[in-house]
Amino acid sequence: MGWFLAASPFNVELVERLIPFLIVFALGAAIGSFLNVVIYRLPAGLSVLYPPSQCPRCSQPLRSYDNVPILGWVWLRGRCRYCRQPISGRYPLIEGFTAILFVAAFWRFGITLQTPGYWVFLSWLVALALIDIDTFTLPDALTRPGLILGILFQVGLAYDPTAPVTSGSQGIIMGSLGAVLGLWLFDLITILGSAALGQAAMGGGDGKLAAMLGAWLGWRGLLLSLFLACAAGAFVGGGAMALRLIQRRQPMPFGPFLALGAGITVFWGEPLISAYLRLFFPMGLL
Repeated sequence: MGWFLAASPFNVELVERLIPFLIVFALGAAIGSFLNVVIYRLPAGLSVLYPPSQCPRCSQPLRSYDNVPILGWVWLRGRCRYCRQPISGRYPLIEGFTAILFVAAFWRFGITLQTPGYWVFLSWLVALALIDIDTFTLPDALTRPGLILGILFQVGLAYDPTAPVTSGSQGIIMGSLGAVLGLWLFDLITILGSAALGQAAMGGGDGKLAAMLGAWLGWRGLLLSLFLACAAGAFVGGGAMALRLIQRRQPMPFGPFLALGAGITVFWGEPLISAYLRLFFPMGLL
C-alpha cells in the first residue's frame, strides 16, 4: 500500500511541483549565508570575499560541509568544531528567512523578470536592516548601488509583458522620481522632526535608503512603504517605551521599519494601493 501511494501519479505530480520551490529555497539559503558575511564584515571594513568563512571567535576556517546553509549549524549543534564556542543562532535564522523570501517571491511572481529582481531587492533589504540594527548605520556601499539597480530594474520591467511599465524611458522616470521623492521627504522629516524634538530625528542613511526604495518601487510604492514603516515604528517604539525597554528620547534604527514596509509593498503593494484609492477616491480622481 505504501509503495502504491509513493508511486501514484498524484504524488509524482506533487513532487514535480515542489522541486522548483526546493531549488529556490536552497538558492535563497545560500544567498542568506552570503548575507551573513556581508552583515558582519561590511561595517567592519573587511572584504566580503576574502578570507573564506571562518569562526568569528577562533578565526579557524570552516570546512565546506560545516558551511552548508542552515544544516551546517544544526550538524555542529550551534558550536564551533574547533573552539567549541557557541555560534549565534542568528546565522541559520537569516539563511532560513532569506530562503522563505525567495520562495515567496517565486510563488508570487512566477517565472518573470520581477522574481530575480525582487530577490536582489529583498536580499539588499535584509542586509541593510540587520546592519542598521547592529551599528545604527546604513552603508553607502549598499544604498548607492541599490539605487542604481532599482532604476535598472524599472527599465527592465519594460521588457516584461506581465509588468505595468510599458517603456524603458518610463521606467527611468518612475525610478528617478521615486528616488528624488524619497530624498526630499526624508530631508523634510529630518528638518521638522529635529526642530520638534530638539535633536536629530533621522540619520543620513535613512534618506538614502528611502531613495533606494523609491527607485525600486516607484513613487506610489515609496509612499506606501513610508506609511507602513512609520506605523510599524510608532507601534514598536510606543510599545517599547510603555514596557520601559527604551527611554523616550533613546534612538531607534529606522532602517528595519523601512525594509519591512518595502517588503510588504513588494508582495501586497498593488492591492493595498488599489483599496486605498477605492476607499478615498471612489470617483477615480487619481
